[in-house]
Amino acid sequence: MMLGLHWLVGFLVYTPIVIAVTHHYDWNVTWVSANPDGMYERPVIGINGQWPLPVLNFTLGDKVIAKVYNALGNESTSIHWHGFFQNGTTHMDGAPGITQCEIPPGSTFVYNFTVNQTGTYWYHSHAKGQYPDGLRQALVITSPKDPYAGRYDEEFVITLSEWYHDPMPALLKRFISVLNPTGAEPVPKSALMNDTQNLTVSVEPGKTYLFRLVNIAAFASQYFWIEDHPMKIVEVDGVWTEPAEADMIYITAAQRYSVLVTMKNNTSKNYAMVGSMDTDLFDTLPPTVNYNVTGWLVYNSESEKPSPSDTALFNPYDDFNLVPVDGEKLLGDPDYTVTLDLTMDNLGDGANYAFFNGITYVMPKVPTVYTALSTGADAANSTVYGYNTNAFVLKKGDIIDLVLNNDDTGKHPFYLHGHNYQVIARSDEDAGHYDPQNHTTFPAVPMRRDTVYVKPTGYFVIRFRADNPGIWIFHCHIEWHMDAGLAVVLVEAPLEMQKTLAIPQDHWDACDASHTPKEGNAAGNTRDHYDLSGENKSVPPLPAGVTARGIVALVFSCIAACLGLASIVWYGMAPITTSQPSTEETNETNSN
Repeated sequence: MMLGLHWLVGFLVYTPIVIAVTHHYDWNVTWVSANPDGMYERPVIGINGQWPLPVLNFTLGDKVIAKVYNALGNESTSIHWHGFFQNGTTHMDGAPGITQCEIPPGSTFVYNFTVNQTGTYWYHSHAKGQYPDGLRQALVITSPKDPYAGRYDEEFVITLSEWYHDPMPALLKRFISVLNPTGAEPVPKSALMNDTQNLTVSVEPGKTYLFRLVNIAAFASQYFWIEDHPMKIVEVDGVWTEPAEADMIYITAAQRYSVLVTMKNNTSKNYAMVGSMDTDLFDTLPPTVNYNVTGWLVYNSESEKPSPSDTALFNPYDDFNLVPVDGEKLLGDPDYTVTLDLTMDNLGDGANYAFFNGITYVMPKVPTVYTALSTGADAANSTVYGYNTNAFVLKKGDIIDLVLNNDDTGKHPFYLHGHNYQVIARSDEDAGHYDPQNHTTFPAVPMRRDTVYVKPTGYFVIRFRADNPGIWIFHCHIEWHMDAGLAVVLVEAPLEMQKTLAIPQDHWDACDASHTPKEGNAAGNTRDHYDLSGENKSVPPLPAGVTARGIVALVFSCIAACLGLASIVWYGMAPITTSQPSTEETNETNSN
């Protein structure tokens, strides 16, 4: 008996006791004004009158209840909890048209879920093109049992992003337009670090800090480094890794890294932290673009904050080499392979769109989760989700390979909702399509994360187990490409969802307020689930033989013609002089 008592006392003394709490948020989403790059004040989207938004901190097992009221007046909204698996709560994922109806102005929507993972995440709007206007911020989940708990003195959260001076609706209208037939993405004005260009982080000599890095950008990847301070990578996208030394990191939109950094033992100087946007992503580089942002490790507030040294070569750590701490081995051979060929092309309106297997994503009339819940046994057939939803139905427990072949000359970061995945193959640039009969050996313990990028005209292969029934979108996290249709939907174990998922009343109310159908196939047909008459479709294709180059020539010919016609009209409208020349003028003319 005494032995048992001693064991219990020892357990209570040495084992951290974590009591889960419920976080209640009452969020009023509205417009505020801000000037983060110091160049231009503009409306941004804040919460409860605050911007930047608050960094959220949770502990494993906590419950989150966020009551979101849309006070924007002119835009719908949503909140996506980026990287959260949402096991059993796919309807809380926050993606309009996929897992919920949009939240129209004047409506309220409640997100209610339990936090069942740790690491570095973020939250942002998933309404079309919205989060670059400010509705995005970092989010951290901790546990005393985290593998690096107790190995550092303090932690800091650093967000990287880019900033536009024009509002997103106007930029999107110009981006997907016949006047932009090549699909050139708008180039941002500035790079930001913690939504400013003057970040200072006070540090103490000899201490070790955990820096949580989150790229909350809509477009630009960034190279990140701290001058004369090596970094030790210990987490990516919520997956703890074996320590990996790095002098520089390449972090795409939506990716996260945690790094341990040990400070020097003196206070003689301060050091620059640098984020540099990957300008290879930009079609043009206007001279006014401020593509670097600098913060500082401040050892001594009396010392200068030095400018960073010039860097001629970017040589970041290759995340493919990371090894998860949990040692999860390569999953077995796939039960099902989804192969996606990525292209960018023009449709009949002359604008440039993004495609997987020749299909550009278009949001269905009925959110996909409601189609899955209301179509009975037909929910297991991908046809009911609509042509342009580009849906794939997965069986519960199957191992899935997703092969992505990039036929575009740009880099693309891809994110899968509801999962992280093993990255089992990733090619160099210009490698062409993946050949399943001829590839390098897959890693025995592959790197896992939820966002990985494909190189120009290259490929990657990711593998995961379909163990999370729900509706999960897989998409490019460059917001311009997502809005241009670069997405597919994975419908995971829909018949299982029908048995377990209950939709709260406020979710149905948001559908009613936005006049969105709540049942039936993608077209809203409740009688014949295979009748897709009236479904939302993409713009028809271009006539045969018409190319983007031809569109460019036609557009500029039309512009030139319009300018010429305007000149003729302007000249023709000039006043007609009716007065006769004087006698002196007439005589002078005759004499000549």
